[in-house]
Amino acid sequence: MKNRILAKIRSDKAIYTLRLLVQWGMFGWCLLLGIQLGLFVRHFESGGVDAYYPRFPGVEAFLPIGALVSLKNWLVNGAIDPIHPAALVLFLTFVTMALLARKSFCSWLCPVGAIEEFLWKLGQRLWGRVWHPWRWIDWQLRALKYLLLLFFIKLIFFDMPAMAVKGFLAAPYWALADVKMLHFFLSLTGIPLITIILLLVLSLFLRNPWCRYLCPYGALLGLGSFFSPLRIRRNRENCITCGTCANVCPARLPVARKTQIFSPECTGCLTCVAHCPKPGALAMAAGRKPLPSWFFALLVLGVFTLGVTGGMLSGHWQTALSYSDYQQLIPLAPSLSH
Repeated sequence: MKNRILAKIRSDKAIYTLRLLVQWGMFGWCLLLGIQLGLFVRHFESGGVDAYYPRFPGVEAFLPIGALVSLKNWLVNGAIDPIHPAALVLFLTFVTMALLARKSFCSWLCPVGAIEEFLWKLGQRLWGRVWHPWRWIDWQLRALKYLLLLFFIKLIFFDMPAMAVKGFLAAPYWALADVKMLHFFLSLTGIPLITIILLLVLSLFLRNPWCRYLCPYGALLGLGSFFSPLRIRRNRENCITCGTCANVCPARLPVARKTQIFSPECTGCLTCVAHCPKPGALAMAAGRKPLPSWFFALLVLGVFTLGVTGGMLSGHWQTALSYSDYQQLIPLAPSLSH
């Protein structure tokens, strides 16, 4: 019996460690995507003098607003955008992850989530604690990301007619959206730079300020997670009410006081499960049936893999833009605006 309990504890902690490895692996992969895109662009900006490196479609994960426009185009015009098809594939994959496995994209795959988690844990080591805004301020700040989400949904799905959607997706600006994004981050100045520095500094004192208060993508995935059949569930009979689960929760959810966690802030990070000292007291569950942590990890990674593979096999992954298209378009990028 004791051996089974120890095995269960080790298993939960192993899956928690796996999540961190996957999260930082994705962070490294995103850095590689950015470097590869930079080398790709430099080849064309140099007139072909610098070496050619291929562009990886995965960079389109950083075009969520364009993916929303692409989604509307698919719904109202019946066509998948051929310029940045991976943007839509990845967007739908992440939404599917939320529908099935909570807001797991945020804690398992998102590179911004990895940075913020690292910084607040570093701050906790440096200061011995993390700070929390007063509840009434926290509640109002959390509403900001939903207001931003509402703004984008209204702008794209209600204010943008079908012909305007077609026009946007056919414009040179959309064709070079990833290149414009690269230029933006390589030439950060003024308010954008100050904002990013401020968020990084705040992350040393607060848990996930961008994710918690400002990220509209996370807000959308959180709303989608309401439909997920899986939830963190506490077994009152086994629980020893130590409060560890609530104390370690990155989203500051009252896990120790609830039977189930319905909150859209839950990212399925399994931190509470991995740190629970009493086996059988806490688990990701489908209804009343607790599931092993490895099953949840397999679901998260499986949905992501199937989504990407499906996009590749269906022909909706590589851009329709040719080498000669980029030869003509990339030199125009500095003069393009939406």
